[in-house]
Amino acid sequence: QVPLVESGGGLVQAGGSLRLSCSNSGRSFVSYGTGWFRQVPGKERDFVAAISWSGRTIIHADSVKGRFTISRDNAKNTVYLQMNSLKQEDTAVYYCAAHESGSYSESSSYHYWGQGTQVTVSS
Repeated sequence: QVPLVESGGGLVQAGGSLRLSCSNSGRSFVSYGTGWFRQVPGKERDFVAAISWSGRTIIHADSVKGRFTISRDNAKNTVYLQMNSLKQEDTAVYYCAAHESGSYSESSSYHYWGQGTQVTVSS
């Protein structure tokens, strides 16, 4: 098991910033690539960003490129998602997950998920 815990969500005005964190108390987390996904009620979970365990591979969805940045600190067992220039359409529950195999942008490639953190962007 790789229990993941997201934090850092909240309410922010459009144009503002938030930094999400995904942490794990176990040492095994550093061996996994990590992805961030987001979901709004009634819709599928969408890919946001992913980073390999080494940090050498980084992918961002087109919808967040230039605004969001994924990074990781393996010494702290933590993966971050820095979100700048937030828009109302970024409002969602954000989940982090540990990558198992396959495409980084597909949710089916991940096997351990956090409980999610709500991000709400107001006008």
